[in-house]
Amino acid sequence: MAITGKVIRYGDNVDTDVIIPARYLNSSDPKELAAHCMEDLDKTFVDRVRPGDIMVGGQNFGCGSSREHAPIAIKASGIACVVAKSFARIFYRNAINTGLPIVEFDGEIDEGDQLEIDFEKGLLKNLSKGSEGNFPPFPEFLQKIIAAGGLFKAMEEPL
Repeated sequence: MAITGKVIRYGDNVDTDVIIPARYLNSSDPKELAAHCMEDLDKTFVDRVRPGDIMVGGQNFGCGSSREHAPIAIKASGIACVVAKSFARIFYRNAINTGLPIVEFDGEIDEGDQLEIDFEKGLLKNLSKGSEGNFPPFPEFLQKIIAAGGLFKAMEEPL
């Protein structure tokens, strides 16, 4: 599976409290969560995100409290994948469980760049810069979970 999308870029230590502020955790509705995604960090996010965009962060993306609302909000906003230098481990697992593709990649990526990501080959191409690099592809069983839309949906079918 491969995707292509435009980058929305953030820095290091993007925590779950800015991905989806705690005041909205009384809802589990993905559309409601998406309406408030990133609002404490970037008030323009919900107006400029488009389906298929790729969110890029720095080190320790998704740190903070263990809330699955964060990857749900990102995915429901239309983001096709999150790329970061590193992820907080609980966010990493919550992203997979909710079917949000994530890629650990340490390359030069700027706001507005166009990326192409091939999950099976472990290849990220920055079409804007004409560069590319590899990342460790997910094992087949994790690819199936993500392709199914999350762990619960994947459990409906044998892996």
